[in-house]
Amino acid sequence: MSDQLGNTGFLMFRLKNAGYCCTQIMLKLALDEEEKENKDLLRAANGLCMGIGSSQKICGVLTGGIMVLGLYAGKGADREFPNPIYSQMVDEYTDWFEALYESTECRDIIGVCTVTDYLTNQEYLMKCGDIMVQSFKKIVEILESHDFTFGDRE
Repeated sequence: MSDQLGNTGFLMFRLKNAGYCCTQIMLKLALDEEEKENKDLLRAANGLCMGIGSSQKICGVLTGGIMVLGLYAGKGADREFPNPIYSQMVDEYTDWFEALYESTECRDIIGVCTVTDYLTNQEYLMKCGDIMVQSFKKIVEILESHDFTFGDRE
């Protein structure tokens, strides 16, 4: 992991202040590590913000992490197949996430039940920040344990 990502918490805070949601932050950190931009991917991920379409259901850190794994091992072209280890990596991350946070749903993990709460109650920021830092480290760990070099998908 680069020196840049050694400061993950600060980078996440900066991205949150720039208006990105948890899902987008997970992806943006991975893209930034590669010094790449993908505005279309970040826009599409916006639909997963605040627990899939602001429903407070599946946590955006979980979906964002799965998307990062997909950047490395998922299908991306007509004549391409996902890496055979991709499903195992997703299961490993999902199982770890659910065991640690005792749920996969935003409302259970951070206790925010409405979009208004999300926008006005800033207590969730610390919880979300901690969850993102731990989860991002886990994603990098999973990738590296399966012989992927984080920051180098080429």
